[in-house]
Amino acid sequence: MGASTLMGIGTRAMAANFAALQTVGNNIANANTQGYSRQEVQLETAKGQYTGAGFFGQGVNVATVVRSYDRFLTTQAATTNSIAEADAARLDQLTQLENVMPLGEAGLGHAARQMLDAFVDVANNPQDASARQVVVTRARELAARFQSAGDQLNTLQTGVSQDLRSNIDSVNSLARRVADLNRQISALNGAGHTPNDLLDQRDQLVSEISGYINVTTIEANDGSMGLFIGGGQSLVLGSNTNTLIAAPDQFDPAKTQLALQEGGVSRLVPNNAIAGGRIAGLVRFQNEDLTAARNLLGQMAVAISGAVNQQQSLGLDGGQPARAGDPLFSVGAPRTLASTENVGDATFSLAVSDFTHVQASDYELRFDGTNYSLTRLSDGSAVQGSPFDAATLAAGVQVEGMTLQMTAGTASAGDRFLLQAVGTAAPNMRSVMTDPRGIAAASAVTSSFSTNNTGTARMAALGVVDAAAYDATQSVRITFNNDTGDYNYDMLDASNAVVASGTGTWTAGNPILLNGFSLSLSGVPRSGDVIDVGPTTAPGANNGNANAFVALGSSAFIGATTLSNGTLVPGRNITDAYASALSDIGVRVQSARSSVNVSSAMAQTAEAARANKAGVNLDEEAARLIQFQQSYQAAAKMLQVATSVFDTLLEMTGG
Repeated sequence: MGASTLMGIGTRAMAANFAALQTVGNNIANANTQGYSRQEVQLETAKGQYTGAGFFGQGVNVATVVRSYDRFLTTQAATTNSIAEADAARLDQLTQLENVMPLGEAGLGHAARQMLDAFVDVANNPQDASARQVVVTRARELAARFQSAGDQLNTLQTGVSQDLRSNIDSVNSLARRVADLNRQISALNGAGHTPNDLLDQRDQLVSEISGYINVTTIEANDGSMGLFIGGGQSLVLGSNTNTLIAAPDQFDPAKTQLALQEGGVSRLVPNNAIAGGRIAGLVRFQNEDLTAARNLLGQMAVAISGAVNQQQSLGLDGGQPARAGDPLFSVGAPRTLASTENVGDATFSLAVSDFTHVQASDYELRFDGTNYSLTRLSDGSAVQGSPFDAATLAAGVQVEGMTLQMTAGTASAGDRFLLQAVGTAAPNMRSVMTDPRGIAAASAVTSSFSTNNTGTARMAALGVVDAAAYDATQSVRITFNNDTGDYNYDMLDASNAVVASGTGTWTAGNPILLNGFSLSLSGVPRSGDVIDVGPTTAPGANNGNANAFVALGSSAFIGATTLSNGTLVPGRNITDAYASALSDIGVRVQSARSSVNVSSAMAQTAEAARANKAGVNLDEEAARLIQFQQSYQAAAKMLQVATSVFDTLLEMTGG
């Protein structure tokens, strides 16, 4: 051994400490670089030299440069961030949705009540043209508000579709960059050292992709990383990528669904397989929240227009001659939408048969090869009476206020259909009456009480309630047999000839139902009392139907339900129905806000844990800088000593 050995040790020491200083400097320079992982030089002892006196060390070698990286913490940070982004995207959309249904005088409930309250002036003076004009104006304003709210929901849907396409484009761009990095990393895989900067860049890209859509990562033996979405569909595999596309929904082309294009074939990604990222939040808002709001709005539009139009048909307008009232409103018709994946050619019709029982929900009709099952999508429950066979559907079935009928073709096993009972009602709601004389303020029937009556019975309410059963050519005479409410009735034609007779019993609080009309009494009839009910002969001064319109304001005709045991669950009035819709949306907003608070806190915690492992601590790096500087200076001193020793040897030997 000689001075050259000492010089070699010093040289290696200087190189190793210079490498450490360079790495520390790089850490300090990238302390604020997003996605950068702290790097560290790994040193190893050089192989010792054997001599007769034993092994003597040969100094130090630089083994490699490694990055501080924990796969679990990195994956957890990306996953929690993906969930937080999904919650934030949904909350942003829900906040906009909340503005569609305002409170107070700007709300739909207030507009509906104003329209029905306008009938009070008509009832007070049926011949007042200005009072009738107010009703027409209020009806137009109500329809405009429903239409505006429906259009705003459609605008939100358009915005969601545009956002989805933009996010999908971003994912495809990032995926191509990951694939390019995979190619570079794979090419360097045989070098024996890890390309730390490239790995950091790839991890950062994966984290950004997770912000758009949750991905599963699998590392290959060549150093590349595969990205998978939707429960196993590959987005990136090695240096190859598949393309995400925004595809039309298989039922409703206005909605957007996620699909993956692989080898020229597009496969839809199941919605329940998209668990995180902004795309997941937008898809959930579109399929759940926006659909629920559209159906709540549509249910009210169908029920209000149905109730008003029905009451119109039961009264007489102000025309000459008077006739049954024409509708005030029209709404969007129900739709049946076949899946684009269906094999059969069956078609179905859907119509509202009972507006009081229509529910705020879409339905799915599925054929299993033998029967058709009908599911209410708002709660996932089977509709009462389901499943149905083909013959039953061909004849038509009554379900939850709707009439569903197969009109043509045959279905194949697995075929599915989306039924939208009320989804298009609001944006297509219109006020179709312009002539104030068309308001049916008069009742079609009028009552008269004999002057010889001894009881206190008086008319509380009277009007036609079943237009199909009402015969305008007949009148009814009711004669009470005793003081307990038993009566006989005679149906009389235009010549007062009896065409039918019968008996009945009146009880307080319950109306008398005959010939399609309903007669409610106040007071108590006595034996021998006579009441005549016949067609109205002077409709111009009659306000019976106007009073019935006023009563609609407190009537519960929205969303009634019949349970499987036959129990009728009454619906809600206009005010309660609108308040319920506001409450539903408000609960969704509050729930989404709570989810954002929780998921964002989890994401911050996970990122802090990752950064604590991989991030740069400037205080620590500063200490290392001093440490390696001193080591470098010591190595330089060692070279200086070795040089002095070498010079001394030269002087002694060669002088």
